[in-house]
Amino acid sequence: MNNCIMFCDAAPAAAGAETSAATVEVPAAPAAEGGSRPAQQGGFGMMVPMLLILAIFYFMMIRPQQRKEKERRRMIEELRAGAKVVFAGGFMGTIVEATEKTFRIEISPGTIVEVARGCVSGVVADGAAEAAK
Repeated sequence: MNNCIMFCDAAPAAAGAETSAATVEVPAAPAAEGGSRPAQQGGFGMMVPMLLILAIFYFMMIRPQQRKEKERRRMIEELRAGAKVVFAGGFMGTIVEATEKTFRIEISPGTIVEVARGCVSGVVADGAAEAAK
């Protein structure tokens, strides 16, 4: 297929003179080998790197956090009276009573507070509790 561009004389024609026009031919773009157009990368090609980044993000960030949270929940479920714990706020105490949703904890002799199970951030080893006092 030939592409043509036609240029017309823009100057006003003299009375009785004919209008002249020049035609310039522009060659068509060379066809790729095999006579087909070059392949274009579709949306799938852009999707692969994005999925790869999401997979890396999942295995490097989300999965380890889920594992830590599962271990923390298991630790809280296994706590019984007499265990020494530390709260998220930094208080340390001994569990006096464990209910379904809360712990009653003695933070100093004669001072018992009731806290939600989720506030317990860890179990204190016996030696660490004595060193903190």
